[in-house]
Amino acid sequence: MGKGRKVNKAKPSVSIPLSARSKSSASSASSSPISPVTPKTPADEGIEFFQSPLTPGEAPLRVYELRLDIDGGPHKDRSYIRLPPAYAPYILRVSIDAGTPASMNGVFKTNFPLDGGKFDRARFTERKLPSDFSKPIQIDLPISHAGAFVFWVEYDGEQPNQRVKGREGYFNIDPVLRIKARSPILSPEITPLPLASGAVLQEDVVNLPLDGLSILTVVSKWMGPLSEWNNHFSEAKDRGYTMLHYTPLQERGESDSPYSIRDQFKYDPSMFGGKQEADGGKAKVEAVLKIAREKYGLLSLTDVVLNHTANDSPWLADHPESGFSPANSPHLTSALELDTAMIEFSSNLASRGLPSIVRTQQDVDTLMNAFRTVIKDLNLWQYYVLDVAREKAAINAALTSDKASPWTGPSIAGKSVIELAGILRGCNVILGRGELSSRFGVHSDANAAAGFIKAAFVELSDPAALTDAWVRVLDVVNVPLYEEWEEDTKIAFDNVKNRLTYARLDENGPKLGEITKTNPLVESYFTRCGPKPDSDPLVYSLANNGWICAADPLQNFALLPSKAYLRREVIVWGDCVKLRYGSGPEDNPWLWSHMTSYVKSLASTFDGFRIDNCHSTPLHVGVSMLDAARVENPDLYVCAELFTGSEEMDLLFVKRLGINSLIRESYNGWDAKEYSRLLYRHGVGKPVGSMDAACLTSTEEIPSPTGKGPLRKAIVTPLNGSMPHALLYDLTHDNESPLHKRSAEDALSTGALVTFSYSATGSVKGFDDLYPKLLNLVGEKRKYEVTGVNEGSGIARIKRVLNALHLEMVLGGYEEGHVHQENDYIVLSRVQPSTQKGYLLVAHTGFAKGTKDRGYISPIKLRRTRAKFIMGASIDIHSHDLPADVNTLKGLPHKLVEMSPVVVPQGLDAESPYAEIIVPEYFPPGSIMLFETHLQEYDASLDQFVISGAQNVFGNLGLVELNVVLHRADGEERDATNGEIGVYDVPGLGRMTYCGLEGWMHPLRHIMRHNDLGHPLCEHLRQGTWPLDYVYDRLSKAEDLPNLKAVAQWFKERFDRIKATVPPFLRPKYFALVISEAYKAARRSVVEQCSEFVLTGHDFTQDLALCAVQMHGLVKSASLDPGKPTPSLAAGLPHFAAGWARCWGRDVFISLRGLFLTTGNFEGAKRHILAFASTLKHGLIPNLLDSVRKPRYNSRDSPWWMIQNIQDYVNMAPDGLALLSENVPRRFPKDETWVEWDDKRAYAYSSTIAEIIQEILQRHAQGIHFREYNAGPNLDMQMRDEGFNIDIDVDWKTGLISGGNAFNCGTWMDKMGESQKAGTKGQPGTPRDGAPVEITGLIKSALTWLDGLSTKGKFPFKGVQASVDGKERLVTYKEWADLIQASFEKCYYVPLDDAEDSKYNLDSKLANRRGIYKDVYGSGAGREWSDYQFRPNFPIAMTVAPELFDPEHGLQALQLADKVLRSPLGMKTLDPSDMQYRPIYDNSNDSTDAAIAKGLNYHNGPEWGWPLGFFLRAYLDFDTRVGAGKKDIKITLHQLHQALLIPRHHLQNDPWAGIPELTNANGEYCSDSCNTQAWSASTLLDFLEIVHGMNANVAK
Repeated sequence: MGKGRKVNKAKPSVSIPLSARSKSSASSASSSPISPVTPKTPADEGIEFFQSPLTPGEAPLRVYELRLDIDGGPHKDRSYIRLPPAYAPYILRVSIDAGTPASMNGVFKTNFPLDGGKFDRARFTERKLPSDFSKPIQIDLPISHAGAFVFWVEYDGEQPNQRVKGREGYFNIDPVLRIKARSPILSPEITPLPLASGAVLQEDVVNLPLDGLSILTVVSKWMGPLSEWNNHFSEAKDRGYTMLHYTPLQERGESDSPYSIRDQFKYDPSMFGGKQEADGGKAKVEAVLKIAREKYGLLSLTDVVLNHTANDSPWLADHPESGFSPANSPHLTSALELDTAMIEFSSNLASRGLPSIVRTQQDVDTLMNAFRTVIKDLNLWQYYVLDVAREKAAINAALTSDKASPWTGPSIAGKSVIELAGILRGCNVILGRGELSSRFGVHSDANAAAGFIKAAFVELSDPAALTDAWVRVLDVVNVPLYEEWEEDTKIAFDNVKNRLTYARLDENGPKLGEITKTNPLVESYFTRCGPKPDSDPLVYSLANNGWICAADPLQNFALLPSKAYLRREVIVWGDCVKLRYGSGPEDNPWLWSHMTSYVKSLASTFDGFRIDNCHSTPLHVGVSMLDAARVENPDLYVCAELFTGSEEMDLLFVKRLGINSLIRESYNGWDAKEYSRLLYRHGVGKPVGSMDAACLTSTEEIPSPTGKGPLRKAIVTPLNGSMPHALLYDLTHDNESPLHKRSAEDALSTGALVTFSYSATGSVKGFDDLYPKLLNLVGEKRKYEVTGVNEGSGIARIKRVLNALHLEMVLGGYEEGHVHQENDYIVLSRVQPSTQKGYLLVAHTGFAKGTKDRGYISPIKLRRTRAKFIMGASIDIHSHDLPADVNTLKGLPHKLVEMSPVVVPQGLDAESPYAEIIVPEYFPPGSIMLFETHLQEYDASLDQFVISGAQNVFGNLGLVELNVVLHRADGEERDATNGEIGVYDVPGLGRMTYCGLEGWMHPLRHIMRHNDLGHPLCEHLRQGTWPLDYVYDRLSKAEDLPNLKAVAQWFKERFDRIKATVPPFLRPKYFALVISEAYKAARRSVVEQCSEFVLTGHDFTQDLALCAVQMHGLVKSASLDPGKPTPSLAAGLPHFAAGWARCWGRDVFISLRGLFLTTGNFEGAKRHILAFASTLKHGLIPNLLDSVRKPRYNSRDSPWWMIQNIQDYVNMAPDGLALLSENVPRRFPKDETWVEWDDKRAYAYSSTIAEIIQEILQRHAQGIHFREYNAGPNLDMQMRDEGFNIDIDVDWKTGLISGGNAFNCGTWMDKMGESQKAGTKGQPGTPRDGAPVEITGLIKSALTWLDGLSTKGKFPFKGVQASVDGKERLVTYKEWADLIQASFEKCYYVPLDDAEDSKYNLDSKLANRRGIYKDVYGSGAGREWSDYQFRPNFPIAMTVAPELFDPEHGLQALQLADKVLRSPLGMKTLDPSDMQYRPIYDNSNDSTDAAIAKGLNYHNGPEWGWPLGFFLRAYLDFDTRVGAGKKDIKITLHQLHQALLIPRHHLQNDPWAGIPELTNANGEYCSDSCNTQAWSASTLLDFLEIVHGMNANVAK
């Protein structure tokens, strides 16, 4: 049973009350006042909701958690977040790790109106991040309405008074769309119902998620007048559509294209029988759309055209500044001249004897050869080059009048003319280059040119000679300018030729007919809109809009540096003038006002926008216009089709504009395989058996985000980042028909697959009605035929059923899907995850024309599933000839052939029962079949059952039992099970790190978060139930821990149900559900048994606390009791899992404070203290405990670490002082004779812990001299004989304790040489004989503590008996401590200034680095240099005995260590400037290199984890006393928390869930290191616990 459990303490969340806003927030609010709250905005209503009382039966609040990176920005994968509609207010929780850079006086900013009022993109609300370094930092944001919003975190930078703006993130909230509900389309017998009873509109209104949209595109001018639109509405409703997309309804320009809008505020008169309406027709349009919405259940979507206007828009003459003209864009001057010449050329072909109708390629060549001359005669080169004659005169005048401006650049004297020309191109002497604004507009600054040429030709003084020199330079300058002209002219010529060929000759071109002035050679690039014949052409010639293949969408091709209009690169729309917005309203006030009003008007009329030509619309224009639109209609739906060619660029537009859906087209799939990929990417939703919703959500109670209001139950869902939502069209209105692109029959299969997708879907009427070709939006005058769903209505009868099912599946949560492609077949299934009901569509695609072949697909086996036929169909096309009707648009003659029902047989094999769908013999391309599916014997209660009871079962476990449940490495498990069980090996993945839940959770975290069902673990689970059996079996056999029987039974009950009822394809989901729920319950059980520091701490603290459970477990071969197995602390895993190597004295006592005391496991700490204390011998405790049976005494520092831990225990544990009075049976007799543990002389007497402490001090005071028991190769086969001799003495002049020799290594740096080949066998890598600095610190700490206790009468001794100056006497603890205090700086410090060397005990010649503390004082003869090595041990002494150090010296040394020694996951063990520094540890290296052979460099450069914690603690102490932290402790804390960023990331992502023993250089993986080490995690917990204790002061 778990002890000391903290119950009913939920993990706290942080919200910022409005009344407690920071000063910066207040000032921001005052400078940008909140909009009036009357009438209430959606943001006001959201705040009101959170502050309102709970209502009976209120649904849990939804919380979506977004974790930010260390700089306060979102991870790249989470830079765009799509959030659901706010049907009810919910919370966006922004989380950031405590102590990260962005939390340094961090302020979260967003333009979502958190405090209420209207949205204003430029007004930002602030929330100050909490300053607590020990708890999660969370900002809860109340979300209440749709829109596109930006956020970032602003925080203090590293420089004084520096504020850093973090990376921006975006969250887009889907709009709330509502439609009339519809009745089911299928009868109880699963057959499609007729119109009168199936999918009938209801009075109820339902919320429509974006995936539920079924959009039909219609071209309004083909629908007839408004009076006839009800027929179209009825047809669309009957076909199952929920929204109509209208191409622009505004008055059309002279071309009659809907996208060439003549007047943005008038609807086209043809809609009203040719009449002009007083309000432009707005009221009538809104009335008819209301009928569509209320009577037919159809929402409305229209194009908003921002990038251009019709070439005959009357307002262009009044506002020519609205377009791009040579007057406002001078670089277009040359393009206009070329365009005008082309028109003039086209007007007089006959007089030139040239063909005016193009019939052959020869005609093209003839025309273009003549046009080449026209281009040449324009002399466009004059726009590029300098006029040498004019330049010659200008510079001569400057030289002769002595007006030369001195050259200030680098020396150019003696340079060649080529070099001089190159220099000129890079400076400001030549002006106007690349502007193309006027002939000879490129010119020099004559005075500057004169100064330049004089500096270049210093040998010349005559103005005439200098002028001639300048001309020579200009001739070279002009060379590349002429080349540029030639290249641009050639490109322009080629583009004109290519366009001429396409427009007048190509079979697929528009065949434009005779060339005339009004129908020129190619389309004109400019609209001439002057109100009078003599209007200035530079003002009234406006660039037409168009597109450029593969252009950068963020660059306006009408502006420099683009030369697209001159080079004729634009595929131009001659009926559209490109609009010139500039950089903001101030650049073109009238246009901005006009277009903003247009957009707002549309937003008030329609439910949604399709942004026409979105990728070419300037981004800032789109943002501003959509902001204005959303003020009119906050729930405006926005979609767009982008042609950026880049997913990254697509995402930029989606984020910035708040695009709700990106249009994707099925006919972009060039074969069945590619089409299935598109369906998988855009139409599957989540894969069947997805885990994220079931496994990653959690529940908690959270306070109101406003600071006022009740606690509410909430379901918290982590956010992954979003892809742009898809609006998947079978075919869009501007693309070729199925007959053209694939086959006419393919319309049925493609249309069915799209409609079956879990996304918004779209189609065009012509697709459903089987129109044979793409209709010309400009020239087509015929009207639609309304065919409903009757015979001759194309695929409409099938679309009716599938559209209705599409809506039902979205509203019913059929969010999981699967797509399978085999040859030309695609099988698409949809499943409701909580009922496992679904539908399955089999489609035979028709990519090839003229075949009726069935093709091949294997029988479709559906495991543990029943399937029932709903319907099927194929389509017969009678003729591919175009229907001849001059008034009505008609589809191809056809017949929709409905299939006979298909019986799905049931089968049974060794794996499971199954249904088998076999495609009929006649199933030609284009055919489809639809089935209903459901799991056999579906267990509706299974989801709830498998997660039930976890907290009760795991909550009753103690920490040792939880070690078995959560962890156990292979060696531990095999030891505990006599070799029967080890870690699980997953084929294709490898061996798990742990046998317990953490082993499974490492791959599952990735699988669950990303629904990666293709992962090897998922495949293994689909193949069999072996992992389920393993989890149960290992726990059921844990005989030593009977409480685990209940846990095993819990797993068995759930796994048995899963085996009995779950098909293989769902097995990964349910395995993950059980394992993750068990893990959460077990982890919660651990945390609740921990201290308040852990319980309320952030993830990093709790992850480190889990390391305590990871390392503390029960194995048979390692115990704290020689007579029976007891739990013990492993030094590290996997290398120190069991046996004699598991439990080390030094490691235990370095680890005990962090892993046991800070986490509250005082009982576990006490057991280790008592066990090691019982072994005291020679005044030492063993380094290797070996279950107290054969302890080895070769560690000089271990007893001091134990006393430090006893001190920590006394100070931290409840009633800790009582430990000193605990009686401990002594393992060895008083005379220290070696006896076996079961000898009667063993454990024959007892001592208190106080007496044991005293014995340690007394033995050291007297001197310790012994030879290790059983010395020789049986004890240590590597050590030389001298190394077994242990000698330790006190120097009573300094108080320092010295020990060791050149052949042993009694501190933690204990690597013994092993290489015969390199001659290092028996030679320690780091003997550290003398007085190691950390031991001195530990001794001082012990003496000071004992003096304090003794003075207060709480310790029964005063000091030690010692021989001082030949006299035996009492040396009090204080006296001894004072000796060390007095001598420490003198003995250990190496001053920065060698002039001060005389004040210290040092050899100046050996001081390689200064401003440090020696690693050892008094190294043995011949190794004196090793005293001066810069290593990470001095911070240990600083931490336990800070009073020893001069604060200024200490901080300087720490700052040096931070710069020189600190590494990504720990501390370098040696200064890189040291000759011994070798940072790559490889124990298998058996070379002749003595420095590294057999890993002798173990502590001479590799980067160890555990010293980092002591460094951080020391730095925190010293910097807050004499450094930057003295003024503001947060500066220090933030600096030190930077050092934890990489350990934090490693801990969260490494499969071992720990901090490694060591790494190689720069944090690189070391294969010989333990992957997780007790002391590495422990010392970080030590630091975090110290910070936790300081937080109250930090917050102030």
